[in-house]
Order: sequence, then structure tokens, then C-alpha cells
Amino acid sequence: MKISMISTARPMRVMLLGLRGFPEVQGGVETHAEHLCPRLVKLGCEVTVLARAPYQPKEVGNEWNGVKFVSLWAPKSKGLEAILHSLIGVLYAAIKRPDVLHIQAIGPSIMTLLARLLGLRVVVTHHGPDYDREKWGHFARSVLKLGERFGMCLSNRRIVISKVIADIVRDKYGLESDLIPNGVVLPEMQQGIGTLVEHDLISGKYVLLVGRLVEEKRHQDLIEAFNRAAIPEWKLVIVGASDHPDAYTRKVINLAEQSPNVVMTGYLKGLPLHQLYSHAGVFVLPSSHEGLPIALLEALSYGLPVLASDIPANVELGLAASSYFNVGNIDELASKLLDVTKMPYSVNERKSRRNLVAYKYNWDKIASDTLSVYAKSIYKDTSAIATDLVKS
Repeated sequence: MKISMISTARPMRVMLLGLRGFPEVQGGVETHAEHLCPRLVKLGCEVTVLARAPYQPKEVGNEWNGVKFVSLWAPKSKGLEAILHSLIGVLYAAIKRPDVLHIQAIGPSIMTLLARLLGLRVVVTHHGPDYDREKWGHFARSVLKLGERFGMCLSNRRIVISKVIADIVRDKYGLESDLIPNGVVLPEMQQGIGTLVEHDLISGKYVLLVGRLVEEKRHQDLIEAFNRAAIPEWKLVIVGASDHPDAYTRKVINLAEQSPNVVMTGYLKGLPLHQLYSHAGVFVLPSSHEGLPIALLEALSYGLPVLASDIPANVELGLAASSYFNVGNIDELASKLLDVTKMPYSVNERKSRRNLVAYKYNWDKIASDTLSVYAKSIYKDTSAIATDLVKS
């Protein structure tokens, strides 16, 4: 029996909320949804994404790869954007009555209570404890923690993207979750070097970091470590931008400008980004906070040697001990950069790494598992919302 069908008459109607939009909109949740949603369509779902109007690419229109988009108003404000858009999105969903409202991330999940009171079936994906991000103040952290509580305790089903997050949910709320990780698409290696020529780079002789310019990515650590390592002929390439430029953004830009071998490209997508991944010598992720980092999975899908901070989300990937360094330890990172640039990395090693990550983090399986969670939220008897509220 096809689990995507809630009856013989029509497909399952799924509505996603809690992301800016896609395709190729900067952000881990956005990348996750960009890969997931078209596959849900292929599995027989009718998928509608409630996007944030300031970010959703206008050239995409109202439909892309079978996924429908509804762009709703959102202020371009770090503190208010997610919560106000999520409020409008839940009210819109209450009118349209999807079979499942799938809320992404714990910030928007603060609207789970309202969604359930309005009679919606809700699935929440926990992408990571965002209240640990360095950019948030006390009030914002409190709101995010409340969002996590509502999302985990009041939803019909909950999804987590890593074992680390599953343990957090179990320890804090005594609840089990469906563990469905992020995924990767095995890319074709790009032979072209147009982007390298543009930035005066030599194939195999640059360090790459891809990620938004936000504090928890710790770009400054990598810039300082790279400068201390002083690797002959190598450059450091930082890909990414900030949705809300702030003091941290200015610090990173100023530090890069003072470092002659550091290149900042801004946000890249498509062929230019593929070329940088294809020709990089090593990928580094120095973050202090991650859920399950898609950029790191993408680097592995290109077969790149990687260095990553030893935070739980990165360690969960199970890389060799030599691939990790103590988060914030600039001297250790500099030493490991020197070591990795001296070690040859064979074609066979790259091929083996590509195949392993493609098998373990397969988007088709992720979509099928997500659809199973939707089906459980619909068909499995659940407690009344009043009981859920008492328990929470």
C-alpha cells in the first residue's frame, strides 16, 4: 500500500514552515528542504512551502520541481523574522488545512501550541539547540528554549537530525524521536577552474570554509590559524555572507582584509561553488555549534580531507581522530593545517569517502523515512491536546 495516500481519492497534503525558501537560499534548513521536498513530491505528496517573501527567489515563481510556494510577509529582522512569519504561516495553514504541517527548527516551533489548538497535525524537525548560538541574548534564548519545549512536547511526531539531538530530547523531556539525518547528493567533480582564476587560486592549494557569517562558525579562529600556519603558496577561501550584517561580520571582513592570502567570495551557489569544492585542498569547519552540518557532508561528498572542531555534532560523523581539533584551539588547528597540507590524499581515498557518505546520507531514504513519520502522525492514535498541555 502506498503510504503517501491518506485515502484512495487524493495524495497526502504537506505544508512546510520555518524556512526562508529555496532553491539555493543560504542556510542549512533551506538546503535540507531543497533536497527533501522534491523527493516527497515524487513519493506522491502534494508539498507546499510557506516561504519568507524577502528571501524567496522571485524568478522561481510559484512552483519548482513539483513543489508549490506561497510567499508570506516577514520582516527582515534577526529577532522578529522567524516568529512573526511562523505566526502568519500557522494561521494560513489553519485556513488551508493540510494533512501535515511540518515545522522546521525550534524557533518557529513556538507556534506548535497554536497549530495544535487550531486542530492541525504537526511534525517538528529539531535541527539543533539554536539557543546555544552565540548571537542570541538572554530573552531570545528563552524564547528558543520555549520553542523547543512546545515543538517536542506538543507535536504529533518529532524528528531529530542527529543522535546528539535525540539524546537532548530524551534527557530534557523523556521523549523518543525519529532520527533522520541530513543528506548529500554525490556531485560530479568539476574540471573547470573559472572561479579559481577569478580569485587567483591554485587547484589543490587552498583551504575552504563554506557557511554563513555568524559567530558560531568561528571564522576568526580559522583565519588566525591559517596565518600562523603560514603554508607556502596556499590561500584560505571563505564562502558565505550574513543575512543580518553586524559587528561580527565587520570583524571577519576586517581580519580577512588584513590577511593577504585570505579570500572572501561572499555567498556562492551553483557552478562557482562546485568548482571551489572540487579543487580545494582541505575543508575546515571550526564551529562551536552545529546540528548536523550539511557543508561538512558536502565536503565529504567531494572526497575532501576535512578538519572539524570536536563538538558533538561533528564527532558524530565518525571521522578519524586526526580530523578533529579542540574547538577554539587556534594553535592546534594551525598545526593540523600544516600536517594535512603535507599529506598526499589519493584518488582511491577520495572515491572511498565519496561512496561512503553517499550511502550513509542518502536523500531518497531520508524522504521515505520522513514520509513514514507523516503517516504515523496521521494514522496513529494520539492523545488529546489537553493531555499534551498538561504533560508539558
